[in-house]
Order: sequence, then C-alpha cells, then structure tokens
Amino acid sequence: MLTKVIEQTKIDHFTKWLERADKIVIVSHVSPDGDAIGSSLGLWHFLDAQDKAVNVIVPNAFPDFLKWMPGSRDILLYDRYKEFAGKLIAEADVICCLDFNALKRIDSMADAVAASPARKIMIDHHLHPEDFCDITVSHPEISSTSELIFRLLCRMGSFSDISKEGAECIYTGMMTDTGGFTYNSNSREIYFIISELLSKGIDKDDIYRKVYNTYSESRLRLMGHVLSEMKVYTPYNAALISLTRAEQGKYDYIKGDSEGFVNIPLSIKNVCFTCFLREDTEKQMIKISLRSVGKFPCNKFAADFFNGGGHLNASGGEYFGSMAEAVKVFEQGLEKYKELLNA
Repeated sequence: MLTKVIEQTKIDHFTKWLERADKIVIVSHVSPDGDAIGSSLGLWHFLDAQDKAVNVIVPNAFPDFLKWMPGSRDILLYDRYKEFAGKLIAEADVICCLDFNALKRIDSMADAVAASPARKIMIDHHLHPEDFCDITVSHPEISSTSELIFRLLCRMGSFSDISKEGAECIYTGMMTDTGGFTYNSNSREIYFIISELLSKGIDKDDIYRKVYNTYSESRLRLMGHVLSEMKVYTPYNAALISLTRAEQGKYDYIKGDSEGFVNIPLSIKNVCFTCFLREDTEKQMIKISLRSVGKFPCNKFAADFFNGGGHLNASGGEYFGSMAEAVKVFEQGLEKYKELLNA
C-alpha cells in the first residue's frame, strides 16, 4: 500500500477537469531529462487511451538515449515548431506542467503557457514552487515527478489503465532521477511501485541497458578525457570535472553525452561532493551539476554560489562567466563549506 501523499481535493479537482477537457497539453522543462520525458510520456499514454487529444511539448531537444521510449516520436519541440506548438498551447483546455516549479524553467515557452486561458496543473518534486498554476501538486520529498504521476493515476483509480508502455516511461523517469536508484531512493514505497510496474510486463534490465549502455564511442572517449582532467580537492573531500565548448567539439558531443558524468567522482574513496561544469553550446553560460552523498546539502551550495537549487544530494545551477571564474567560485564555496564537507 502507498501512503496517500497527494491531497484528495486536488485529485478530485483534476479528475473533473479531465472529464470535461478535449484538448490537453503536457509541458516540461528546458533540456528535458529522463524524469521530464518519463513523467510526460507516462501521463500521455494514459490520457491518449482515454481518447483525449493530448500533446507533449518540450522547449528543445532531449538526449538520444531517451528516444527509444514509447511515444517519444510524438513529442513536439517548441524551438523547431514554435507556431504550431503555440497554437496547441493557446487552444488547450488543460495544461499539465510536469517536473518544473517556475515558468523560467520552460525558457521560450513561458509566455505562451502563461498567456493560455487553459486550466493549469503543476506536478513536480522541486522545492519552492511558484504560483502560476490553478492546482499545485508539489512534493519535494518524493524521488521523481514520474513517481508522482504513478501515485496520481493510482489515486484516480486508474492503475488498471496504465499500459506497459506507460509503465516503461514512468520507470525510466524514476530510475534516471535517482541515478539508477543510488540516491534519493531509500523509501520502501519506491520499490513497491517498481513491483507494480513490473506487473505491467516491463523489463527493467532492458530499460537500464537502453538508457545507460547504448552510448557512442565518442562519448566513452569524452568521459576518459574529462576524468583525466579531473581535480580532486582532498582537504574538502570533493572533486571537480569540466567540459568546454572546444572539448565538446573535439569529441563530437551530442545532447546527453555527459549524462551521469557528475556521479563518477563519487566512487573515489572519501569524496562526498562533486561538481560538473559544462559550457553551454547555445548560451553564453556554464551549466552546473552537483552531487553528494550523505547529508551534504548540494541544493544549499547551488543556491549560495550558482543561482540554483534542487535536492539534498542532486542539484544544479548556472554561471554567467568564464570557466576559470566558475572554478574559482566553486573553490571559494568549498572553503565556506569545509566544516560540513569534513563532518
């Protein structure tokens, strides 16, 4: 049995919306990850089976290792089909905002979503949700938005309507947002949900292989290069890896090739905190990814130094400046947090 996390009034409200809605749009954040795509497609499969006109729209492209997922070919990229996507958003009866807590997280789609007269629901697990939806289902204590989608559908009495394809998507989102169930995944209920998804006929081993073991040769060589340049800060039990635009070009980088890199230095004995700095190839900024083990607060570090946030052991941010400057800021942060890093 699952704990009743989501308020019943919100479930009832959303159910009534769906009964009356003909056109539904699902949107998720810029540079969609496994949880964004998994939760969106998990909900899409359910709504599509209810004979709803439903579309998934994301701001830009998502990684190749997620394109095997059932329904991924039907995802609309806003930056490529802005006029058509904008029309769908404007004419929607309901917009489901998944895996983001602020309009800025959907980048160029923000104005279109904000201006749409559609009823809006947020389903998300990040801290500090902004007030831009009519219904806000926000539970930072839950491991992933995909888990929230599963819980929502079950509470709606629709477990039997979750297809194998939808279950595959939900599982993928849960798996990727916990690093293959290696962090934010100590809740017993997560494994009850997995058992229920297995009852739908999913092959979790095959899903793992498709996500984590189907990268290109250049990605493996890129990983080797990044690790060869890694900095280990022994007095702080921390490590730093980075990736410049030039290095991305040298190794034929495609979106998703650096997925999981930030976790690798955590395998070093005594390292409890890692940072990955990657120069964005489209914007003049550096993307920050942070990971930790134990009680070290990645999200607080991200908020203090990189205008970011997230979860205790997994968070991110942005830095507008050079790579050298970003490294310097990170090192300043290590000094400030030295006591916690050595706790």
